Amino acid sequence: MKEILQGLFFCLVTAAFFLFYPAEKKTVHPLSRGWGADIDWVQSYEEGLFEAQTRDKPLMVIHHLMDCPYSKALKEAFSQHEEIQNIAKVDFIMMNVMHETADGNLAPDGYYVPRIIFVDPTMTVRTDLIGNVETLKYTYSQEDLDKRKDQY
Repeated sequence: MKEILQGLFFCLVTAAFFLFYPAEKKTVHPLSRGWGADIDWVQSYEEGLFEAQTRDKPLMVIHHLMDCPYSKALKEAFSQHEEIQNIAKVDFIMMNVMHETADGNLAPDGYYVPRIIFVDPTMTVRTDLIGNVETLKYTYSQEDLDKRKDQY
């Protein structure tokens, strides 16, 4: 009988532990907007430029809209591509924006979404890094991500 009570006590303590002990929660970066929860995102273009210079890494600025089907498709491809996520996290300062910035250099061929612009640590917009669409040079598709990941 004593062994049964000890076993029951052990089960109750174990159950109480799992019920009341706070589970470790994975925090999602509030600025990720679905583009990558493990990536450190900067809040503003100015902060991005500062971090790019300070950490000697290029800044990747992703222009998108939440309700745009092309933005949604790119976001899904970007966020689910493990290698791209790692490259973004390690090799870039990352920013995603849903509103245009005051710097017209971030729209070298116009204002459209999705659009990805790269700025090097010397604060030069890299107009040579483009996608595969001739009329919308800085738009990328899922296929472009695989083709271009080693270019940057």
